[in-house]
Amino acid sequence: MEHRRIVIGDVHGHHDGLMTLLEALAPGSDDRVYFLGDLIDRGPKSAQVLDFVQQSPYQTLLGNHEQLMLEALSGVPMDMQAWQSWLYSGGDATVASYRDTGMMPYKHLEWLRTLPTHRDLGDIWLVHAGVHPHMPIDKQSSEQLCWIRKEFHTISKPYFPNKLIITGHTITFTFDGVRPGELVRGQGWLDIDTGAYHHKSGWLTGLDLSYRRVYQVNVFNHQVRILPLDEVVRPLKQQQMAPPKSTTIDRVFQKER
Repeated sequence: MEHRRIVIGDVHGHHDGLMTLLEALAPGSDDRVYFLGDLIDRGPKSAQVLDFVQQSPYQTLLGNHEQLMLEALSGVPMDMQAWQSWLYSGGDATVASYRDTGMMPYKHLEWLRTLPTHRDLGDIWLVHAGVHPHMPIDKQSSEQLCWIRKEFHTISKPYFPNKLIITGHTITFTFDGVRPGELVRGQGWLDIDTGAYHHKSGWLTGLDLSYRRVYQVNVFNHQVRILPLDEVVRPLKQQQMAPPKSTTIDRVFQKER
């Protein structure tokens, strides 16, 4: 195998937890690391997270929180409604991180404007929130790809017949019967946002696709754990939608072995 493929869920400003997670993952120079967006907000070191990821060899997607930041800070004159929406959604912590470090957001804003909303890896399709199940990809806006929830999670069949969609955005324990730190799979999708910022969880997740392993760091108590994917992923419950077919996710991981 030439390289590992690693996907990291929503960091939400937890720079120290991210550093610990990357130390546990120990990606080599040939390995590919992808972030699913929402690097910022709610956690204490969003400016540091953006600075690190921007200067790293890793790739990242646009999340809804980056979108909120861009809308709040890009207007002249400032759009006060966009500003208040961002602050209410955790942007106050990001503003504080810039004040604490003395960094200015301008170079980060320019970089954020260049970020893609999705990335096609062939058998894996990365996006922050999901896709609208009744629209072709080329017709979907960042609004759908960065914000969608229910319409995507309740799809009755995979959007792609031959690709697994991996997302963040929706904290996994908000699904019925899923405990903090567990992942959720549905029809052709896998959600790895385990709620790093949330007091009920604290788990920041990295998924090693190549070795079918889940790496997690708890940002509150610094616990590190490495688990087989099969031990930590849960199917969406039947009352929420039909039981997810295993073919898509199993086919992808079978190729990595």
